[in-house]
Amino acid sequence: MRNTKRGICLHSTGELWGLFILLLYSIPLSCSSNFSHLIYKIKEGLPKGTLIGAISVDLNLDLSVNPSRSFSLEQMTTSEHYVNLNNTTGELFTSAIEIDRESLCAESHEGQGCAIFLDVLILPQQYFQLVKIKIIIEDINDNSPHFPVDEIRLSVPENAPVNARFAVEQSAVDPDIGIHSVQTYWLNNDYGVFTLDVEENEGGELTPFLIITESLDREARAEYVTEIIAEDGGSPPRFGNATLRIIISDVNDNCPKFRESQVKVTLYGNATKGMQLARLQAYDPDEGANALITYTFSERVSQESKSLFHLDTTTGVLKLAGKINNNSAKLYKLNILANGAGCIPDVAMVSVHVIKQLSGPPTVIPRYIAFEKDGVVSLSESEPPFSPIAFFTIKNTEPQQKMECFLESAGPFRIVPYQGLKNEYLLETTDLLDYELQQDYEIVIVVRNSHGLAVNTVVKVHVLDVNDNAPVFKQSFIEIAVEENNPPNTFLAQLQASDADSESRGQVYYQLGADAPTIFNIDSSTGVLTVSTSLDREEKETYRFMVRALDRGTPKKESIATVIITIQDRNDNSPRFINKDFTFFVPENFPGFGEIGVLTVTDADAGENGWVALSILNGSDIFVIDTGRGALRAKTPLDREQQGTYYVWIEAIDGGEPALSCVTMVTVLLLDVNDNPPTVLFPQSNQSFMLVLPSTVPGTSITEVYAVDRDTGMNAVIAYSIIKRTDGEPGSFDIDPYTGNITLRKALNSRGLYSLWVKVRDHGQPELCSTVLVNLFVNETVSNETLIQSLLPRVVDLDHGEAPPVKEGREGERVPNMCGEYKVILLALTATCMGLFLTVVSLVTYICCKKRKTKKKRQGTETLKLNHEMVEKNLLEISNI
Repeated sequence: MRNTKRGICLHSTGELWGLFILLLYSIPLSCSSNFSHLIYKIKEGLPKGTLIGAISVDLNLDLSVNPSRSFSLEQMTTSEHYVNLNNTTGELFTSAIEIDRESLCAESHEGQGCAIFLDVLILPQQYFQLVKIKIIIEDINDNSPHFPVDEIRLSVPENAPVNARFAVEQSAVDPDIGIHSVQTYWLNNDYGVFTLDVEENEGGELTPFLIITESLDREARAEYVTEIIAEDGGSPPRFGNATLRIIISDVNDNCPKFRESQVKVTLYGNATKGMQLARLQAYDPDEGANALITYTFSERVSQESKSLFHLDTTTGVLKLAGKINNNSAKLYKLNILANGAGCIPDVAMVSVHVIKQLSGPPTVIPRYIAFEKDGVVSLSESEPPFSPIAFFTIKNTEPQQKMECFLESAGPFRIVPYQGLKNEYLLETTDLLDYELQQDYEIVIVVRNSHGLAVNTVVKVHVLDVNDNAPVFKQSFIEIAVEENNPPNTFLAQLQASDADSESRGQVYYQLGADAPTIFNIDSSTGVLTVSTSLDREEKETYRFMVRALDRGTPKKESIATVIITIQDRNDNSPRFINKDFTFFVPENFPGFGEIGVLTVTDADAGENGWVALSILNGSDIFVIDTGRGALRAKTPLDREQQGTYYVWIEAIDGGEPALSCVTMVTVLLLDVNDNPPTVLFPQSNQSFMLVLPSTVPGTSITEVYAVDRDTGMNAVIAYSIIKRTDGEPGSFDIDPYTGNITLRKALNSRGLYSLWVKVRDHGQPELCSTVLVNLFVNETVSNETLIQSLLPRVVDLDHGEAPPVKEGREGERVPNMCGEYKVILLALTATCMGLFLTVVSLVTYICCKKRKTKKKRQGTETLKLNHEMVEKNLLEISNI
């Protein structure tokens, strides 16, 4: 804007804008078109770049005008650091500085709220508008309640009535506001005698109050420690806690009581002034000032007695305060009161019996060497013999008077003159003291003069205990028997040891030795021995370990006992064969009742539970089994050609109650023996013949010899050969040694009967063979069959030892006999198969035996060895073939 009336010349754009801003803030805004007020609400802690609001949208401004509008924050206040303004679109975003309501508005109270105020200018001049923006910061539950101190101490008198309320002044503080501030309090453990209530004052602050729900007794329990927990109303809520120590303060609800209500004192007439006569003791369970006790004479005690005896009002010590009249015996009865604040005094009666002395008795003055308190000498039981206790000086004696000093009481003590000094005596021990035998001694020292006047002095000796005794087990060897398969944490025994010492020195606790398995536990206080798991006798039959009994003295003493736990067997294991199943190879025609193989079976149980009997479930008419050795036998020789494989089920049953069993299958494989010669099936007769035309072309298959062998393997491999010819033209026919196929070798020039003797043999050992006559009639027709029958050979002299004829080639070459080569190949294949089978059997047997005990391993090895020997035997027979 330019003001030409005032003649103001603005030389730069900056001066123009400066004047504009000056006018903006100096002239009141009276038109709503250039002033707007926007309010936004956001939550604290939003991340950078969160959209707060779009000024252009909220004011319905058109951003497509030209020139375009711009938005700016002219005054960068602290609040403006929390937001970023897009100068083009007028969008407000949160900045990188996170808004924390508690830090931003730390000095404002809950009713004032928390807000950020911004002034946004919309320019250029023709669009000018001032936008007042208020961003209200809403609270989130990002702070937990916390107490001003870690431990809150609250004193409650023990006579506080039920439902009495005590304010917990150190209440929790939560910087959050509203529902996110502290809403309630509660106790982690109220002990059944407390509860919490919450009161709200006019300012909205919550104060927890401790309420008494049961009567309190400080003498029963003087302090309760729990946790007070403050909880806010967030979702989820946050918690703060502090230790609440509730101290039960004492009130004077107990009165003093004398430990002894009757005390008797004997006093000799020559007793000296200041001599202690007795010490009265009263007790009050209260504490502090409530437990203060004062001792006084009752009003019933005469003034004479009060002047003769002195009572210490604090300690209760009664002493002789005046001189006793030695001319007469007298009995004084003194009523002593124990006074407490606000209490009726308790009364004790002290009877002082004064014994008359004829004339000046000797006076005994003790001087204690050992520790003495209130007339009691304390000596440790560890003191060596001849330990000094006290000196005694005898006075009030005439120079020529003879004195006697001796002990009237029993015990390991003596009194002797000290180093030749007159009237000086030393009291000392003569032996070791033993607290466990006797704890207190009362030594009476008698001093008598030549007139027979005597005075007795009593010295009390209290023996102090030391840790000189180790705990002693009732038994040094504890033998325990328990059945296996027990439930966990089974009680085994309670070990007991005693210690003759006193207090903590005689308190015994128990520990397992370092050699004890971890499955055993012992209660350190009671000595109860338990086992945490189920025991298995087959895994371990006996456990042996040490148990220690220790005292709590210094240094500790201990003793050791040996625990032997024997696990008793239960029939929980079935018999087990070492193999899942068994396979035995036996040559056919094996002698009856010969041992086919041995079945090894074990049972991990002991005694009758581990005794095993074998029986055959099927095939008992063919096989029998030796129950003791497990040897399987056949009743008669077996013929492979009738049945080559037998499957026998064997059951093993133990002697337990109830009996357990298992079953295995035994496969008996019969190995072939060459006991059957080849059988010729075609031609069916030596008297048959076949017509062959003379025009038959060489190489034509004429007929074949077909034979079978009931044996197997090499024993069933058949070879064919022509061993004799009666044809007119030698070499006219040939036979295939493998198939028995007879072919024409060369053209037939002559007609007539051709007879071929064919030998059919197997490859077994020994070799078995058969012969057959093949008759071939060469002619165009069969015109006279009777003539042909007459030409057939009737008797043939055949030499079976004759080698088969060698087949000739077309050009006279010799054709090699291939029978030997095939025999070698078949033998090699058979040996390879048997070797593989042996390897599999060995591996399976090894794995099974590996899982057994040493005994089982030896048995498994014997069985494997038997099977291995049988396999090797069979392999040897095959290799011989």
